Amino acid sequence: MNESGLQPADFATADYRSVLRRLTTLDEEAATQRAEAVRWHDGRLAAADEAVAGARQAVEEAKRDVVAAQRTVEEVDARAAGLWSEYVHKVGPVAERYGRMMPPASIPRQRTDRDAEDYLDEVATKVKYTAPARPITGGVKVLFIVFGVLGGVAGAFLNQVLRQAGDTTADGTWQDALPVLALLALLACPVLAVVGAKRVADRRGTGLDATTVATVLITGLVTAGLLVAALRTA
Repeated sequence: MNESGLQPADFATADYRSVLRRLTTLDEEAATQRAEAVRWHDGRLAAADEAVAGARQAVEEAKRDVVAAQRTVEEVDARAAGLWSEYVHKVGPVAERYGRMMPPASIPRQRTDRDAEDYLDEVATKVKYTAPARPITGGVKVLFIVFGVLGGVAGAFLNQVLRQAGDTTADGTWQDALPVLALLALLACPVLAVVGAKRVADRRGTGLDATTVATVLITGLVTAGLLVAALRTA
């Protein structure tokens, strides 16, 4: 027996109880850590499953967006081609000739500040726009009168040539109809002068009204009549 009054067996018993308490504490700590590890694993697994589901949903949405974008591109290209055809039909062969040297009509791909519909609406407005006819000025009126005079001169000349040919070859053949053709030429040339004046007016963007047509036609007929009368008198 020592000074504390404890036997050696008492120390052994105390150490054994301490070890049991320590083992019990360790077992509880291990159970707590195992439970925490299971919760962490379950949480990570749930987060991974959620991320996978979100990724799949994003992929499906991206596929739908690609299909919609492709459909939009096709619709935009079709409308652009239609506007170009309308423009060519309006302008004429000039636009078609220059169009062969240009890339196909399309929306500028490098611009992202505007929607394609804005470009198409702007182009459609420009294609449908028709410039107002410019008023007929004094110089244009003189030009149309010159057309009438030239038509009359041409009609009188053809009339004289055909009549002379008919007078010299009157042998009962088709050439007997030359005087009739001479009269038709006399009337047709002033009409052709009106057609020529109309083409010039279209190129200048000038409206050719009924008064102008009558001016060209009457000028041509009067000129032709005067020349024919003068030639017959001579």
